[in-house]
Amino acid sequence: MDRSLYVSMSGAKETLRAQTANAHNLANVSTTGFRADLAAFMARNVTGPGFASRAYATTSTVGWDNGTGAMLQTGRDLDIAVRGPGWIAVQDAQGKEAYTRGGALQIDATGQLRTDAGLPVVGEGGPVLIPPSAALQIGVDGTVSIVPAGQKATTVANVARLKLVNPPTSDLERGTDGLFRLKSAGDAASDPAVRVAAGMLESSNVNAASAMVDMIELSRRFDLQVKSMKAADDNARAAQSLMRMT
Repeated sequence: MDRSLYVSMSGAKETLRAQTANAHNLANVSTTGFRADLAAFMARNVTGPGFASRAYATTSTVGWDNGTGAMLQTGRDLDIAVRGPGWIAVQDAQGKEAYTRGGALQIDATGQLRTDAGLPVVGEGGPVLIPPSAALQIGVDGTVSIVPAGQKATTVANVARLKLVNPPTSDLERGTDGLFRLKSAGDAASDPAVRVAAGMLESSNVNAASAMVDMIELSRRFDLQVKSMKAADDNARAAQSLMRMT
């Protein structure tokens, strides 16, 4: 294979992969608590005899942007946002513990506290169940307090405390479902220093304007790689014509 054609082909392939990650970020610009994927290009040497001087481009996801999104006030009692570092513990579809920054919570028909995606929210003693109540409040430390149904407003009962964790970022990995988990497959310990704000939600930390600029740049880069492949093909055809003439 022509060397320039090989380099252009690998570059176009990796540019498409970077565009996929960027498009995923743009699709989640309105997702509560979303963390943007970070992608980077790297040069890799071609292995094998006679290839020591040849290299091609690769791209890979190097993690996520751990910056905090904007805090949006909603005034809704079941909306919470983690202030600073930390995560809200939930149960994933397999019943295992996972972590999210999405704090748009709801109570289902059985009284179970869930995320807006329907995942059970985990408390210090397991999934959080909310008894029938006339009012509900979530404290800065994750304590869930209610005014029991039929009781006076001065009658307040603590029914649960959300499990809030803050493991090192290097110990976490993101799954295909968007949830974060410990790389060791265990459960993180509760961190009493993590604080939440009720009546607020954290927005996605994706910068829409920057992502749009990246999309245009990656599109132009892909077009350049395709043109390089066509130029390599044209050169090969011209060389074949010269060989036939001789």
